[in-house]
Amino acid sequence: MTAFRLERTVAAAPAEAWRRVTDWRAHAALMPWTALTSMVPEPPGPGTVFVVRTGVGRAGFDDPMEIVEWSPPGGAGTGRCRLAKRGRVVRGWAVVEVRPEESGSGSVVVWTEELRLPGVPDRPVAWVGRALFGRALDALLRDPE
Repeated sequence: MTAFRLERTVAAAPAEAWRRVTDWRAHAALMPWTALTSMVPEPPGPGTVFVVRTGVGRAGFDDPMEIVEWSPPGGAGTGRCRLAKRGRVVRGWAVVEVRPEESGSGSVVVWTEELRLPGVPDRPVAWVGRALFGRALDALLRDPE
């Protein structure tokens, strides 16, 4: 398994940064060849299972995930969401944390992920994961213009 960590400091308040980074539909839409096909129950919380389909046409796979921890940020506390990846192709977990920035004028978002793709060496998985998730995280957290 390979792990990677991304960290972003943004102007958005923690509640807004949390809303953006846990918008699973928007997140899936930013990943190439990927679509969110189901999420039960909504709104998300502990026990929510969602399935992301990755592929082109008939060639692809389902990537089921379950939210196993869900604690939105409140006051000066850190919000934390943990996903368990339960697919046949993609295994592992992701943790999203959102906390107030030290100066109190924004938020720090940390995305940590550990992935396993059968037959694929760890280094390329980490490199591609950092690139894809970093691009998605930047888009999700970008201030609306």
